[in-house]
Amino acid sequence: MKRLRRRPLKDAYAEAAAFRRRALVSFVLVTLGLMLLAGWYFRLQVTMHEEYRTRSEANRIKPRPVVPARGLIYDRNGRLLADNVPAYRLEVVPEQVRDMAATLEGLAGILPLSQDEIERFQAARRATRSFHPVPLKLRLSEAEVARFAVNRHRFPGVDAVPYLTRRYPHGELFAHVVGYVGRMDADDLQRLGDSRLAAFSHVGKSGIERYYEDRLRGEIGYAQVEQNARGRDIRVLNRIPARPGHDLFLTIDAELQAAVVEAFAGQHGAAVVMDPRNGEVLALVSLPAFDPNLFVNGISHADYRALVDSPSRPLFNRAVLGGYEPGSTIKPFIGLVGLELGLRRPEDRTFSDGAFRLPGQDREYRDWRRGGHGWVDLRESLAQSVNTYYYQLALDIGIDRLSAEMAKFGFGRATGIDLSGEASGILPSREWKRSARNQPWFPGETVIAGIGQGYWVTTTLQLAQATSILAAGGWRHRPHLLRATQRGFGTEPVPEPQPAPERVTANVRHIEAVRDGLVAVMHGPTGTARAEATGLDYLIAGKTGTAQRVTRRGDASLNLDELPFHLRHRALFIAFAPADDPQVALALVVESGGSGSRAAAPVARRIFDAWLLRERRE
Repeated sequence: MKRLRRRPLKDAYAEAAAFRRRALVSFVLVTLGLMLLAGWYFRLQVTMHEEYRTRSEANRIKPRPVVPARGLIYDRNGRLLADNVPAYRLEVVPEQVRDMAATLEGLAGILPLSQDEIERFQAARRATRSFHPVPLKLRLSEAEVARFAVNRHRFPGVDAVPYLTRRYPHGELFAHVVGYVGRMDADDLQRLGDSRLAAFSHVGKSGIERYYEDRLRGEIGYAQVEQNARGRDIRVLNRIPARPGHDLFLTIDAELQAAVVEAFAGQHGAAVVMDPRNGEVLALVSLPAFDPNLFVNGISHADYRALVDSPSRPLFNRAVLGGYEPGSTIKPFIGLVGLELGLRRPEDRTFSDGAFRLPGQDREYRDWRRGGHGWVDLRESLAQSVNTYYYQLALDIGIDRLSAEMAKFGFGRATGIDLSGEASGILPSREWKRSARNQPWFPGETVIAGIGQGYWVTTTLQLAQATSILAAGGWRHRPHLLRATQRGFGTEPVPEPQPAPERVTANVRHIEAVRDGLVAVMHGPTGTARAEATGLDYLIAGKTGTAQRVTRRGDASLNLDELPFHLRHRALFIAFAPADDPQVALALVVESGGSGSRAAAPVARRIFDAWLLRERRE
């Protein structure tokens, strides 16, 4: 018979005590949980109230940048050179688009989207924050705006936005002065150094548009827009108005600019016309040019390749960036240096028999006239452009003093004009050759430096500035394009301050001696450009120059007209007028012109007539 086990009796007291302990622990845990929850609610509702309120408002209220109108650009007489015209562009906010590929495909079905536009959009999208609108297509036509408006509900995050686009009413005429604006890209943002500028769709790329970008673009404004849960605008709660950019008044005269282009009669080259009394640039021309309107809303690959591949290089600013040997246009300045250093007097004469030789050398440095010019003083050396006079003078001065003195006229350094990327040229010197070529300087190189050949490289702008120094009696003014600025309709333009002029020479008699020789170039019986003075009732002081592309060998003659066009010499001319009361100075180069007297001097005559005779009519 099985024996039954006895169960132990329950200890009611112990079980009650255990229950009380568990209940206490549970109560403590629940209490702590409630306290933590209450503390968290307190933190949300009280401590972090402002932060979460701001976040909530941010979900409801969206700041929208208001892009200001870009400043206008005028010539000195108030003629409009760069304008803003109303247009529509298609903008995409990437963060609001679920499927970008499908959206672009759908848009292409109702609007013409080129591959260039899509590639530019993708590049801008990668460089911009996702909540910033990115332009997809600019300058929508009225028909395109209407087609998109009908289908807008299919494309959340895409909108047709009104804006002002840049227009250059004169096309090619001011392409190298005013420049152009283009679509903003990552490189532009990095150059400008301000991410807030991403709201701007366009930025100055060249010319005045680039140099004065900070003045022209204005200051961004903002509108606080209340939106519903679907992202639609309900109302504008607050607005911080944008400040439009400054309007710029340039020193350029539009009529003279057109006259300079007409004077070239289709030839390639460059010209700079200045007021020697204050440094104002009245005309700056580089030919051929291009239409800046092509770049405003994104130039096509085909148009861009046509410009870049063109052998005439229309995008290249010959007046500011182009480098040329100055040729005989350098002679007036070397002649003035000889007077300043006391190495020559105006009446001192040098004999030219057609060839110059260094002592102990057989090499001949020729004059342009066979048999030479005979005995010539400073006046006749300029009138007839006698090489021998300047061969000997340069040798007497020496390359060290020559380079130091010529630097005072601004050669070998940028003039400081308000255009980006100005070339400094090359001023021949012992130091330059050692650093550039690691070679010593030779006496023969000093000889040819005296007639503007050899290592010389100058820009048309540098020659114009140096010519203005002669016209202004030895004062150097910084060439500049900005005359005044205006901000706000109805306000008075504020003149742009300019640095004080610098004195290059104080000896008026030396300046007058050189000026007398330059007048003889145009009006003397032996002057190289006397044919262009026929019928003039005012005096021109000028100097012809020819920068050789090829040279003759031995005694063989060189027929410039039989050379291929691209091998013909460059024709240069510098001048100021009226010579007895200079009001305008210029420098110009005609590429492949062959001769300064035949190709460049006639262009200068037409430019002077356009300016001086117009002033008399007025």
